Amino acid sequence: MAFLALDHVNKRFGDHIAVEDFTLSVKKGEFISLLGPSGCGKTTTLQMIAGFVDPTAGSIHLEGRDLLSTKPAQRGLGIVFQSYALFPHMTASENIAFGLEMRGIARAEREGKVRDALAMVGLDGYGDRYPRRMSGGQQQRVALARALVIKPDVLLLDEPLSNLDAKLREDMQIELRQIQRNLGTTTVLVTHDQTEAMALSDRIVVMSKGRIEQIGTPQETYERPASAFVSQFLGKTNEFPAEIRLSDGAQKLIFGSCEWQAPAGPSGPVTVTVRPEKVGFASPKSDSLKGRVVSRIFQGNHWLFQCETECGPAIVVRQNNGEPQPEEGETVSLIWRKDDMGLRRAGESR
Repeated sequence: MAFLALDHVNKRFGDHIAVEDFTLSVKKGEFISLLGPSGCGKTTTLQMIAGFVDPTAGSIHLEGRDLLSTKPAQRGLGIVFQSYALFPHMTASENIAFGLEMRGIARAEREGKVRDALAMVGLDGYGDRYPRRMSGGQQQRVALARALVIKPDVLLLDEPLSNLDAKLREDMQIELRQIQRNLGTTTVLVTHDQTEAMALSDRIVVMSKGRIEQIGTPQETYERPASAFVSQFLGKTNEFPAEIRLSDGAQKLIFGSCEWQAPAGPSGPVTVTVRPEKVGFASPKSDSLKGRVVSRIFQGNHWLFQCETECGPAIVVRQNNGEPQPEEGETVSLIWRKDDMGLRRAGESR
């Protein structure tokens, strides 16, 4: 039995469908990210788990217990909001102790748990500080400690890192993942940041227009996107128009001047997809795509090339290994491994 289970959950606001037929089983201790653009239904889904929004249809169970018949305060959940929602008139220690006090934990025990929580998030010695005297990263840690100190069955995170600058956000991702692994707390994160979702998650739920597009590990969703939306939302993807047709008695995949052996399936138009970092430069040959470097950008540990090819524009990302790189205006041949290429037939989402 799943630890947390959402079964055919739907939510309508009048004529607007916010979430449609959402089904997900979460294992105990798993870190799940709900990933998608604004308006895709991810926050509404989190709010339905928390009890702030009632589903129009469907069921939500935690360890077999019906959450929809349970008041939000009694669901045993810890929540960290985007705004952190700290009490400004309380110190860090008082903010963390609030949930324990509401549960009737004795003062001496509360104080010990608060000290442990502050240490867990690296804030030893900050217990007497008020939120206004703390940085954004420190406030985020207090909010996380407040949510975890009650030992919730599930930790819900609503874009908690989005207000931090890029370097601090990256540091907090590492710390958050380490804390979650150490405690083994089942966690559901809402984010629109694909890098964050891939860095933190055991599995990612990619959403679009209220529906699930794909559920999989970060590697699965990136390497084997289930739809054109997932392919474009998770990083960048080159897409080239192509055709599968019979040539010299065999099925061939043809794009530009390239001819590759085609996979099994019907003939007709297809789209070839390949990630920019999977593309390399090669000497001209029959299985390479001819092109020209339009621009190149040095980004420290890698080069970003924009190319114009016989099948349209392409992006190539190459690691900076110290070797000479093609110049702007130079003619190039693009090559990649067959296993790194995806095919999407006309009329298919995959």
